[in-house]
Amino acid sequence: MLSDIRIVEGLFDPWKEIDEFHATYSNLGKICGAMAVFVGTMRDRNEGDAVRSMHLEHYPEMTQTHLKELVAEAMKKHELSAVLLRHRVGVILPGEPIVLVAVWATHRKAAYAGNRFLMEALKSTAPFWKQEELENGEKRWVECNTPG
Repeated sequence: MLSDIRIVEGLFDPWKEIDEFHATYSNLGKICGAMAVFVGTMRDRNEGDAVRSMHLEHYPEMTQTHLKELVAEAMKKHELSAVLLRHRVGVILPGEPIVLVAVWATHRKAAYAGNRFLMEALKSTAPFWKQEELENGEKRWVECNTPG
C-alpha cells in the first residue's frame, strides 16, 4: 500500500502531481483496475458574497499526523492500493486548486468509496482554519463547510 501526503504552500498542478505519482509507481496500472480523482478549487463566492481570497492556516505536525491517520483508515476500510493527497495552505485565489485526492483500487466501487470517504473526512475533521477576504475588504472566518 502506497501513500503520498503533502501539505503545499503555493500553487500546484493536480494533473502533474498525478502524472508524477503514476510514473513513479508505474505498476499501479497493472494491479489496479480503478482510479478515482477529486480536485477541489476555490470559489469566488461564499454565503452569497464575492470572495477575493482565502487564507488557510494549520498546525503542521498536527495536520500531517491527522492526514496520515485518515489515509491509513481509508486504505484499510476501502482496500485501497494507493493514495495521493495534496492540500493547500496559505493564500489561495479563486479558481486555484485547494485539494487533490487520488486513489487507486482493484475495483471502481472501492475507489469511489475511498475517495469520497477521504474528502468528507477532510472537510469535516481536518485541522485547517479558513479566513476569507471579501471583495469589500472584510475578513471573516469560515465557520462551517459545505455539506457533501
